[in-house]
Amino acid sequence: MALEMKVPSPGESITEVEIAQWLVEDGDYVEKDQAIAEIDSDKATLELPAEASGVITRKAEEGDAVAVGEVVCLIDTEAEKPGGSDEDSDKEKESEDKDSDKPEAETEKPSKPSTQSQEQDKKTYATGTPSPSAKKIMDEKGVDAKDVKGSGRDGRITKDDAVKAKPSMGSPGKGNRGTERKKLSMLRRKVAERLVSAKNETAMLTTFNEVDMSPIFELRKKYKEDFKEKHGVSLGFMSFFTLAVVRALDMYPDVNSMIDGDYQIKYDNKDISIAVSGPKGLMVPVIRNAENLSFRGVEDEVKRLALRARDGKITVDEMTGGTFTISNGGVFGSMLSTPIINPPQSAILGMHNIVERPIAKDGAIAIAPIMYVALSYDHRIIDGKESVGFLVAIKEALESPEELLMNNDVKKALEL
Repeated sequence: MALEMKVPSPGESITEVEIAQWLVEDGDYVEKDQAIAEIDSDKATLELPAEASGVITRKAEEGDAVAVGEVVCLIDTEAEKPGGSDEDSDKEKESEDKDSDKPEAETEKPSKPSTQSQEQDKKTYATGTPSPSAKKIMDEKGVDAKDVKGSGRDGRITKDDAVKAKPSMGSPGKGNRGTERKKLSMLRRKVAERLVSAKNETAMLTTFNEVDMSPIFELRKKYKEDFKEKHGVSLGFMSFFTLAVVRALDMYPDVNSMIDGDYQIKYDNKDISIAVSGPKGLMVPVIRNAENLSFRGVEDEVKRLALRARDGKITVDEMTGGTFTISNGGVFGSMLSTPIINPPQSAILGMHNIVERPIAKDGAIAIAPIMYVALSYDHRIIDGKESVGFLVAIKEALESPEELLMNNDVKKALEL
């Protein structure tokens, strides 16, 4: 019986997907629940598992756009699983033995060298080699010896050959000049579309500030081992930044809002999108109701979502509905950037690398770990006062975490 494999719905509002890659060949035997293909939607890449065991017949090719519910392949569930028998092995061995018993006279005799090969044998070290005077002229003209046919003895390049040689204007160098044409995945095309839309349809501006990370360094140095031992996750920077963002959003609610036509929609919940790098590119899973989470809760959720994104298991629902985004370019070494808003959100915070820099402290020059932070925002809905004040509130919370994020009780905040 042939089982029809249809495209499942990856999520709401998605009506079409693209066959990104077949993981099996036409006619292969597949096991039930084995991943047979990767499908791209405009939000995520998902694996398509086989619904039964059998031999597969593909109906769609890589790159094809198929509607949700459309048949992409057939699985013959009555086909037997292939496997070599002992009889087949004996026949193969018998065939090998017969081949080994053939007399040497029956083996293929080497053919006589061709006239072309004999001519090539006449070449000597002088063939294609310029004389000293010819080499000087060729170097001055930028001519490669392989582009000049020598007229001297045994093909040697003479001075006259070098004088007559014409340099190849704009000729390619010796490196590989191959090209590859590859269609962008549906996910990548959607990302590109959204980024261009964000640039064209928003009045995007970026404001910057710097943060002295010394207090957070000291807290992590003192408590990170106890935190990891008790909770099983590391005390990273993301929990400090997420809770600092939650505090700043309470102070500046316009940043936690969106434009819908002629209306502004403000959100009470703080669903923080975290940009992470996955095998298929940038993904932005969402930490729901971050305002209700502790340091441990944020770190647990960041780890869970990052692992799911890395393993390709993240779902569309887990990447939908954020109200504000945090992007950490610092993990790749970025010193400063202007992050692009993740529509329909109105703002995004960019984190960067931490570098020891000289700063003024108490009237003296000191060396401190400094991070530059950037806030890109939609000026249609967020004014300069709110954007600058929001970023200053982030800076204040990160430079005074015990007071502003931990209520002056570090062990209680870290649940130690």
